[in-house]
Amino acid sequence: MSKTRILTGITTTGTPHLGNYVGAIRPAIAASRHPGAESFYFLADYHALVKCDDPARIQQSTLEIAATWLACGLDPEKVVFYRQSDIPEIPELTWLLTCVTAKGLLNRAHAYKAATDANREKSEDPDAGITAGLYMYPVLMAADILIFNAHKVPVGRDQVQHIEMARDIGQRFNHLYGGEYFTLPEAAIEENVATLPGLDGRKMSKSYNNTIPLWLPEKELRNAILGIVTNSQVPGEPKNPDESHIFSIYQAFAGPVRSAAMRAAFKNGIAWGEAKQVLFNCINAELGPLRENFEKLIASPETIEDLLQAGASKARERTLPFIRKLRGAVGIRSLHTSSVASTVQSTAETVGQKAPRFVSYRENDKAYFKLIDSNGLVLLQSVPFDSQRDAGRVIAAIKQQMSLKTDGSGRVVMVETSVVAKLMDAIRPDVENALQRINALEASKKNASPAS
Repeated sequence: MSKTRILTGITTTGTPHLGNYVGAIRPAIAASRHPGAESFYFLADYHALVKCDDPARIQQSTLEIAATWLACGLDPEKVVFYRQSDIPEIPELTWLLTCVTAKGLLNRAHAYKAATDANREKSEDPDAGITAGLYMYPVLMAADILIFNAHKVPVGRDQVQHIEMARDIGQRFNHLYGGEYFTLPEAAIEENVATLPGLDGRKMSKSYNNTIPLWLPEKELRNAILGIVTNSQVPGEPKNPDESHIFSIYQAFAGPVRSAAMRAAFKNGIAWGEAKQVLFNCINAELGPLRENFEKLIASPETIEDLLQAGASKARERTLPFIRKLRGAVGIRSLHTSSVASTVQSTAETVGQKAPRFVSYRENDKAYFKLIDSNGLVLLQSVPFDSQRDAGRVIAAIKQQMSLKTDGSGRVVMVETSVVAKLMDAIRPDVENALQRINALEASKKNASPAS
């Protein structure tokens, strides 16, 4: 049974806060553990450039958000966890989609319309101060989703339009190029996910500067909670929990039993100071152990970078073959390939292509080899060997391996326990496919040889 592909991204423009944790991070991590889901989580640093022109802030936010996901329990072994800018196929797909996207569709995007309306209210040119990045934001978001053919994208109601636009763009591409290239995604609106009020009672948001940062030290977290705005009701006076920001936040962290007890305490006139202390104790009990994880991770950015690179390699095992398919669909093809064979994977024999091949050479008194595919792309580059004979033995060993053996990064080829080559602009399936074709051609030549 195929799994449902679910994709979630978070823009790297700020420090995670309690609202992010309750509304996005916690439910997304819980969903990633569902056996029927195949989950993709990414750091949307290209999107961040639309909203932020501070390089240091984007880098720091990338580190903090990655550490947050990992500290809260995201398992990079069970999901695809990557940074958007590490997947070059995403901006390439953005351009392919740009070329089929109607300008009128982008004119109707909520963010663009809000910006132009604000300019008109100030009697300015409608496009004053609006970048092409803001205008093209929906196409980049469509590329994020369609590159993995995600089935579902968890979003708030304010983001539903972007999913609908991704469907329109994908459907248009499918129609123009005569194939089911893209799965049309659906917005997954989580009705039960809490939206937290901020310090001033409005929705907790960086835009309102009313957030409670997720990883405040214990003392600072308590002080922030004590700063939540309340009304002037005195201790002993019954209070309405459904009108209280404190209770709204509390029930997002407490289970039904504790929430019911807190509701009763409100009706019995709990003092605001006491209610805030109960809220602090509840939040700190959940975040305390996670905070320790976060602090360890944030102190080791190299560890996070390695995990993101491993996630990018895993992601590109899907995106690189797919973008090559899409290039073929639009006519960006090798001149070795006939136009008739554009939608069908051709063999070297039918179109006169060169077969994948190993090329041996010497340089600086060392022997090397490369594995080159039929389009001239270097798939493998060997380490140096003392002699051509040693290089030849390794070539034979690679051919004989039932499956390509790589290290943990997926980029270094091993024979037994020795590093023998590195994957270049390729992924493991590309290399294995090339090896299978080489072995098949060699076998066919042997079978075609006359008996001695």
